[in-house]
Amino acid sequence: MERLQKVLAEAGIASRRKCEEIITAGRVQVNGEVVTTLGVKVNSAEDEIRVDGRAIGQQKKIYVILNKPKGVITSATDPEGRKVVTDYLPGIRERVYPVGRLDYDTEGLLLLTNDGEFAHLLTHPKHHVPKTYQATVKGVPHGTLLEKLKTGIQLEDGMTAPAEVEYADVNMEKNESIITITIYEGRNRQVRRMFEAISFPVIKLKRIKFGPIFLTGLPRAKYRHLTPKEVEELRNEALTTHNVQKGQ
Repeated sequence: MERLQKVLAEAGIASRRKCEEIITAGRVQVNGEVVTTLGVKVNSAEDEIRVDGRAIGQQKKIYVILNKPKGVITSATDPEGRKVVTDYLPGIRERVYPVGRLDYDTEGLLLLTNDGEFAHLLTHPKHHVPKTYQATVKGVPHGTLLEKLKTGIQLEDGMTAPAEVEYADVNMEKNESIITITIYEGRNRQVRRMFEAISFPVIKLKRIKFGPIFLTGLPRAKYRHLTPKEVEELRNEALTTHNVQKGQ
């Protein structure tokens, strides 16, 4: 027996948190009865479970890495008709959704899956999975300013966790710097806001690494399936990082 929201997530309905919202909204039936209470346990092999009247099934688990282009919405749909990341997955028939987000103007590594438990593991704040970005900023920040980013900087929504920051390149003619930054949180537009806080706005931002997975070798707007080894490495990264944060 497993919790209903976990069964729904594993069936690829949505992330576990979203599945909880679907349950409380009265959209789920178990053996013909509407269930709105979280924590109800079900047997996925014996119970008939329906979402919006349709029976759920155990889908094949899909794990994809996409090199997201700039100017694309990190969503499966957009009411305004703009390009979304799933438009770049022509060979994927299963319904997948993004693991976390990349801003409209940010490009690079994005994971997509129909495995709700996997997505929950990688995005839950307690796991602190590292994400590395290559930021092109206007100007050349002094080392003392980068130290502020390394130790944590005050934003409007609180102090950031320590980040790993280092110069990758400097173009004195254009007065631009390319800086590699690794963060362990997932706040909205966090990297851009961190550089704005030290008065060096981001011109271009690209995610180049998520946990142990690198973007290397994947052309812009293309995708590939993660290998079973990569999926396992991502799971281990989340669990190991969580234990480190707890001091274990």
